[in-house]
Amino acid sequence: MKLTKLKTKNIARHFIYYDEIDSTQSEIWRLIEENKIVNGTMVACDIQTAGKGTHGRNWVTDEQGNIAFSLYIETNCQVEKLNGLTLDIAKILVDLLKQDYNINVEIKEPNDLIINRKKIGGILTESKILGENVKFLVIGIGINIIKMNFEKELEDIATSIKREYHVEVDREELITKFCNELEKNIDRRIGGWKLHFYFLAKEHKQLVWEKIYMKNMMK
Repeated sequence: MKLTKLKTKNIARHFIYYDEIDSTQSEIWRLIEENKIVNGTMVACDIQTAGKGTHGRNWVTDEQGNIAFSLYIETNCQVEKLNGLTLDIAKILVDLLKQDYNINVEIKEPNDLIINRKKIGGILTESKILGENVKFLVIGIGINIIKMNFEKELEDIATSIKREYHVEVDREELITKFCNELEKNIDRRIGGWKLHFYFLAKEHKQLVWEKIYMKNMMK
């Protein structure tokens, strides 16, 4: 898998791919613990044997050609800046699938992707919070693109894009476009905060300079 049309500055610029792994989400956390990770790192795979879903559930990716990846994104911002991010991630995916393939996907808030009342994918957003700030995010995404065979107990609740629409989705293109849009979204959220901080710092320096200048003038 190669993401050749990225327009991001950080997201997915460091790309790690596995043919098979237990969990992309777990691998990100392992890299964090070992201090072997950089901002924007993506870990992706074909086969995922113990993928992490919400509420402690497993998300198994047992056929090649589907989507399973996790992202490490440094934020260092107030928690409030990231409110609703998981839902925004879902909306980005829904919009891209509609725009490029005319596929109608519904969102079961905040993190499930649904076609014909069956789940095709989900989003897991984890974070490290220090005080009132989110230091970083670990975002995991799994989508059944071409999976055709489901265990009997999942037949009525899970499906795939190919099974429902008989459409071939270019997963590299979808992931690339998603990364481009996600970085824009995060930049709007925390980039504005950083810019605001810059102006406050600049104004503060100007005030300090004016005080010193006025003090010197009065000597």
